[in-house]
Amino acid sequence: MGQYALKIGLSALILVAVAEVAKRSTFWAAALASLPLTSLLAFVWLYLDTGDVQKVATLAGGIFWLVLPSLLLFVLLPLLLRSGWGFWVSLAVSSAATALAYLGMVKLLAAFGIRL
Repeated sequence: MGQYALKIGLSALILVAVAEVAKRSTFWAAALASLPLTSLLAFVWLYLDTGDVQKVATLAGGIFWLVLPSLLLFVLLPLLLRSGWGFWVSLAVSSAATALAYLGMVKLLAAFGIRL
C-alpha cells in the first residue's frame, strides 16, 4: 500500500509542479512538461514491480510510436485557441482528433506487423 501511495504522490507532485511553474513562466512549465517524466516514472515503477527489462523495453517502444499521434494535440489546440475557439471546445476537438490519430497509428502499425 505504501508503494502505491509513493507512486501517486510523486506523480501528483510532478503535475502540480508543472501547473504552479506555469503561473510564473509558461516556458519553464512547457520545458518541465515536455520531459518524459511520466515515461521515466512508468519505466522505474514497472522495473521495480516486475524486474523484467523486456517489459520495460516493450513499453518504451510503444511509447515511441504513440508519441507521434499525440503531437497532434499540441499543434491543434493552440491553433484552435488562437482562432477564437473557446477553451473547452478546443480541448475537446483536439483531444478527439488525437484519439482518432491514435487509432489510425495503431491500425497503421498493425498493417506493418508492429504490435503494441
